Amino acid sequence: MPAHALHFDGYEGEPLRLPPMPERTPQALRLAIQEHTPHLLPDFEAHWKRVIGDAFNITPVPAFMRLWWTQYAIARNPVLDSHLRDLEARAAESEDPEESTRLLEEYSRLRHEAAERKPGE
Repeated sequence: MPAHALHFDGYEGEPLRLPPMPERTPQALRLAIQEHTPHLLPDFEAHWKRVIGDAFNITPVPAFMRLWWTQYAIARNPVLDSHLRDLEARAAESEDPEESTRLLEEYSRLRHEAAERKPGE
């Protein structure tokens, strides 16, 4: 998969070169994770085996795909991944409920944006 540039607010210098999102299938997502974010692969495979495995019921597949689609979309972008971890840590450490709420709302917004990435983006 060729990489493409993505600008992220708060990043200075050259734009990051990110791998595009794969086709929206479990196999394509697994291959993208294996190639670009291999640290996620053990958890992805363990979760697949636990939730889907050899089941004849495919009901959990859409929720599984949404979760791991989002995880991959975040993990492929080290700046976004770091920013989300920072927001989460700051919210947990804050003694101001309004600040914590603001930080978690930003965290949630960014995760939702990551979840909405389309194949090829």
